[in-house]
Amino acid sequence: MNDHNLLEERTMKKRIASALLASAVILSVASCGNNAPAATTTKAAETTTAAPAANNDTQAAPADTTEAAATDAAAPAAADEGDTFNIYAWNEEFKGFFEKYQPGYDAAAQTLNGVKVVWTINPSDNGVYQDKLDAALQANASASSADKVDMFLAEADYILKYTDSDYTMDISQLGLSQVDTEYQYTVSAASDSNGKIKGVSFQCCPSALIYRRSIAKDVLGTDDPDEVQAQLDSWDKFDATAAKAKELGYYMTAAYAETYRVFSNNATTPWVTGGELAIPDAINQWIDQADTYLKNGYTLTSGIWGDEKNAQMFKDGKTMCFFGPAWYFNFCMGNAQDPEKGCSGDWAICKGPQGHFWGGTWILAATGTDNPSLVADVMRAFTENEEVCENLIVNEGQFTNNKKVNEKFANDPSFGSDFLGGQNATAVFCGMTDSIVWANATIYDQLLNEGLQTYILDYYQGTCDKDTALANFYAYVNEKYPAIQTP
Repeated sequence: MNDHNLLEERTMKKRIASALLASAVILSVASCGNNAPAATTTKAAETTTAAPAANNDTQAAPADTTEAAATDAAAPAAADEGDTFNIYAWNEEFKGFFEKYQPGYDAAAQTLNGVKVVWTINPSDNGVYQDKLDAALQANASASSADKVDMFLAEADYILKYTDSDYTMDISQLGLSQVDTEYQYTVSAASDSNGKIKGVSFQCCPSALIYRRSIAKDVLGTDDPDEVQAQLDSWDKFDATAAKAKELGYYMTAAYAETYRVFSNNATTPWVTGGELAIPDAINQWIDQADTYLKNGYTLTSGIWGDEKNAQMFKDGKTMCFFGPAWYFNFCMGNAQDPEKGCSGDWAICKGPQGHFWGGTWILAATGTDNPSLVADVMRAFTENEEVCENLIVNEGQFTNNKKVNEKFANDPSFGSDFLGGQNATAVFCGMTDSIVWANATIYDQLLNEGLQTYILDYYQGTCDKDTALANFYAYVNEKYPAIQTP
């Protein structure tokens, strides 16, 4: 490599690394919480399985890189493509969808259009996924064709870290553009600060109020979704219902942070402006609500993924309301679906006090990929291909990022969910998407959101006063982000 190229590469790495370092320690909110998949490595005839990642309440050791590698018998690569298609992800979810539905994928040969497919999967616990992805992206410019990252996945909580860096490609460089069937917030979330679209999402994740029908009948006199929504369409009504539920022996929610995302998604100011941190008003409202709910016995001190909360999903649970998108009630409410202890069918959903979203998975092209056409094929398949999107709804319980396909099922009177007592969840979600906004996001949000909930809990549990809890949170922020000025 000549001096000019060496200098150019070093400059690029330095510029991009600075963006990544700002949130290199960010922890991802893994789908279904502490049940992160074990890291599995498959190479030729050799298979190694690492121990499962620890839950979010303990410090897990970094897991080994996972590679589900393709067979060596792959067909020759296209002339303008590399011979290995490397994909990075934090769990097996999208890998399963890809292997079942991606056009051109040969499951026996583990190739896509003749190119060997290699998956590198690391759990998101303790930032392992991002740390390993960051290292690979920083090495991409000089990596061999077999080692180059071609495509990777990112969640809403940290997507800005990657879209606002030079490590990701504008989708127009792949021959793609925004399509009108995509939901606007998913496009906004994948756009950099200059408006360039850096990725696509195969999911739209409006989050609903999920309620127990039997408890709603006792507390509200009805389990009809429209009537329940009318009685819970504002925080004033929600709080009043919490008091009534308590009188009848029920909890309104099962976790002190259950409503956090509803408030944080509706914040009208960012966490950080001009390098200064200020808690948004919406989050201060949540702090006050959680305080009231805990003091009055309307909720529990359990975490979002805590065992105490999950136990409330059994049929003998006493909690009326949970919050989550399609992936949550389809895959993370296992206790409610337990054949013996669960209560499948005794649930329904409605919008609740405010529209919001939770999660989502974005597909991004890594700068330096030598398989741009394959990345484009995958992006098209999971946003534009109607057959693929229909399979995601029917077989996988997803709410897709294709309005046309979603509306087809929303308007089908025979389409419904057994878990929700026959209710058509797709129809409910279609009616909620217009209220979802992507605004005031920063690259710091994940650690700030998680840190606040962690430190304010000390106040709720009575181990310190509120000012001390906030002071401890600010100290945490100073440690993680020294450049941010705190109050």
